[in-house]
Amino acid sequence: MFTNYLKVAYRNLIRHKGFSFLNIAGLALGLTACLLIGLFVFDELQYDKFLPNGDRVYRVYTQGTTSESPESMASVPPMFATTMKQEFPEVEQSMRILMYSAISLLEVGDKKLYIENGLIADSTFFDIFPLPFKYGSAAQALDAPASVVLAEDVAKRFFGDENPVGKELKMNKQTLLVKGVIQNNQSKFHLKVNYVIPLSAAEIPAERMSSWGWQQFYTYVRVKPDTDIKQTQAKLQDYITQKVQPLMPKDDPIGFVPYLQPLQDIYLHSANFKFDTGPRGNITYVKALSIIAVFILLIACFNFVNLATAKSVQRAKEVGIRKTIGASQQQLMLQFLIETVLLTFISVVISVVLASLLLPALNDFTGKDMSFNLLTNPVVFLLLVVLTLVVGLIAGFYPALVLSGFKPVKVLKSTVVSEGMFGRVQWLRHGLIVIQFSLTIFLLISATVVFLQVNYLHTKDLGFNREQIMFFPMRGDNMNRSYETFKNELAQGPGISSVSIGYGFPGDAVAGDQIIVPKDGEQKLHSTTHLMVDYDYIKTLGLELVNGRNFSKELTTDKSQAYIINETAVKEFGLGTPQQAIGKTLIWQRLGPSQPDSVKKGQVIGVVKDFHYKSLYDKVEPAVLHIHPDDYWKVAVKMKGENISQSVAHVKDVWGKFSPDYPIEYKFLDENFDQMYKAEDKLKSLLWIFTGVAIFVGCLGLFGLATYAAERRKKEIGIRKVLGADVSTIVGLLSKEFVKLVVVAAVIAFPIAWLVMRKWLEDFAYRIDIPLWVFVAAGVAAALVAFLTISYQAIKAATTNPIKNLRTE
Repeated sequence: MFTNYLKVAYRNLIRHKGFSFLNIAGLALGLTACLLIGLFVFDELQYDKFLPNGDRVYRVYTQGTTSESPESMASVPPMFATTMKQEFPEVEQSMRILMYSAISLLEVGDKKLYIENGLIADSTFFDIFPLPFKYGSAAQALDAPASVVLAEDVAKRFFGDENPVGKELKMNKQTLLVKGVIQNNQSKFHLKVNYVIPLSAAEIPAERMSSWGWQQFYTYVRVKPDTDIKQTQAKLQDYITQKVQPLMPKDDPIGFVPYLQPLQDIYLHSANFKFDTGPRGNITYVKALSIIAVFILLIACFNFVNLATAKSVQRAKEVGIRKTIGASQQQLMLQFLIETVLLTFISVVISVVLASLLLPALNDFTGKDMSFNLLTNPVVFLLLVVLTLVVGLIAGFYPALVLSGFKPVKVLKSTVVSEGMFGRVQWLRHGLIVIQFSLTIFLLISATVVFLQVNYLHTKDLGFNREQIMFFPMRGDNMNRSYETFKNELAQGPGISSVSIGYGFPGDAVAGDQIIVPKDGEQKLHSTTHLMVDYDYIKTLGLELVNGRNFSKELTTDKSQAYIINETAVKEFGLGTPQQAIGKTLIWQRLGPSQPDSVKKGQVIGVVKDFHYKSLYDKVEPAVLHIHPDDYWKVAVKMKGENISQSVAHVKDVWGKFSPDYPIEYKFLDENFDQMYKAEDKLKSLLWIFTGVAIFVGCLGLFGLATYAAERRKKEIGIRKVLGADVSTIVGLLSKEFVKLVVVAAVIAFPIAWLVMRKWLEDFAYRIDIPLWVFVAAGVAAALVAFLTISYQAIKAATTNPIKNLRTE
């Protein structure tokens, strides 16, 4: 009997080629999109799951208490690790990583390479993160200050295939001993690790390491089994309040609350954390793509249900005959379900082939290394089998129920089978079309809003000129000692308009510290971004002075007693207007005993218009610009743009003169800002691709339904034509029903899309207002797509010779 069901299913598949093609194509495209999205989502969810005891590892982070919208900070004071290990018995181990973003020069013999993603960590790093070693071992790998552990690919670049353990390399001209090599399988680790050196090598003063205010470390703890982490977190917060807060000066209170973040949440749940330099995903985007996959699959399944119930009219007499000769409703349902599963199976096979062909392109686009091999991954194979059965049964259950429920007496004595005989089939079909187009319109609106926001991120006026600015770090003692001479020689080159040296260029690392603002007899502390600049910083970046003046070399006091602040600082510090801020006193208390003159007291000499030195995720914060050569390390060269290559060549020549032992490595400022929004750029592209797939799948279903509608009403159309109806009237007759459904879908989709996209935009400190035309355009586009899809069959039906339609069979 089962064999007979398969034969009947195969014959129906061949007999109704157009119907079969539409069903298979729609399901195959929907399943292909779901497979690709599923592979991406699965890959994103695998981060840090390979680490033993990873479920007991937590990262300490803080939330500020001084603002209305608290910000989460990934970097914390160094005392957290010490305190939790000593004072909390449930903590087995703790570890700190110094927040460090510089690129290091590594040398072995004649090989010189700049390597990024290096970590400076406590010796317990490999105890918290037991990464597998290819050479050496984790035991005592970071005990000696002059030791280093390399990633396997970095070791190969310098030592080839030989074991480098026990050999020397130079890092920024300092000799280190290789103690181990980590295997190259850390792609699902939330930290990028090219090398690890011990924290003891940084030689940080003890008073710094006992600070509760210097938030410069990523801190991890491993707790004992069965620890109640919520209770531990509450204990940590109480400890800060009861034991740390009383030790702090009244004018310098603890301005944060600590929290414990599970290791496996770090990668996807830290997108908005400040000072988190590791590679990060975004759980919002993962959820959004998952929802899109479900949408596309639903649209494909609804297509099948619509087409199958529409086709049921043509199979009514078949059902009547089968029931007359003894077939039960259960047997008929089984037959139709087998047909559905067969169609689904064919669609799954096609989707597997398409997904395999498209996966390399997806890997290139996302920068991942995902694989899709059914032979080596039985879990994926099993999932596809389950998917075939589930989709087939879900998509085919209602059509099978409708088909098997026909009354044989009615369908066999009727010369015309009307849809009214099938109860609620038409209402179901209309409902599914409304849902399909609601989802499609929702995706259209979402894709448009994402496009507008991403375009806004790339084109918004940032308050400075970021074009044709080349910047790079200074290297070598000679360059650091003679930075003014180096700067002057750079400025004399062809096509170079100005040069600035400092710390804190837009899009690069900036320093955060407090500033004291004397006011009403009190000294009030304010968290501030410190930009250590030179006399040409404002000129090079093209900043706009709102009031006051720039730093001047002619005034020797400007180096030690002058500040320039931004407009936000004027407001936050309570200085009134930019005009009133001029001449006000600011005090900066430097950290560290090595600087005898640790207090810098000066006056505000100028106010600059707010400019975005961070991404548009972050609001502009109070910024203080001042001359501080001790922290200079980056050079920005503003070029005129006539001959960039000649200007770059000049910079390289001057570099070679001052620092011949270091290769130059440079970027352009606009590239840094473009890199900030790579995730949004990719989301924009993916949304448009999958929205296009959803629209196309929906169109396939509409095309099939329009074909069926034209077929069902062909005699009516013939009579109307004989009575004088023109083509436009016939086309309108067949199209208006579907266009009405699209209008209903738009009414449903509009408020949902508005709420969802408004929520997404809240992640950005600077964002667009969703314009009304986006909703109008999405609705019109959906209606137009529906009309164009239907009009082909409508015009075909309207132009057919009415004699053919009215001829008695």
